[in-house]
Amino acid sequence: MSRRCDLTGKKANNAFAVSHSHRRTKRLQQANLQSKRVWWPSGNRWVKLKLSTKAIKTLEVKGLEAMAKEAGINLNHY
Repeated sequence: MSRRCDLTGKKANNAFAVSHSHRRTKRLQQANLQSKRVWWPSGNRWVKLKLSTKAIKTLEVKGLEAMAKEAGINLNHY
């Protein structure tokens, strides 16, 4: 499984770790992903998704159906 948000598609970002002497080494800035069970009203069941914290906040406003439609995912597969 990839470290990617199921609804927004957020993933790791390439960056540099900069030391005190300003030596730069490559590193990854991982997205803040949380495994979350979300109630799906029209499916009448819980759906387990891997979501970024930003997606969880947006989910409370928009709702699961709208976000899944925007992301183009079928909730029956989760």
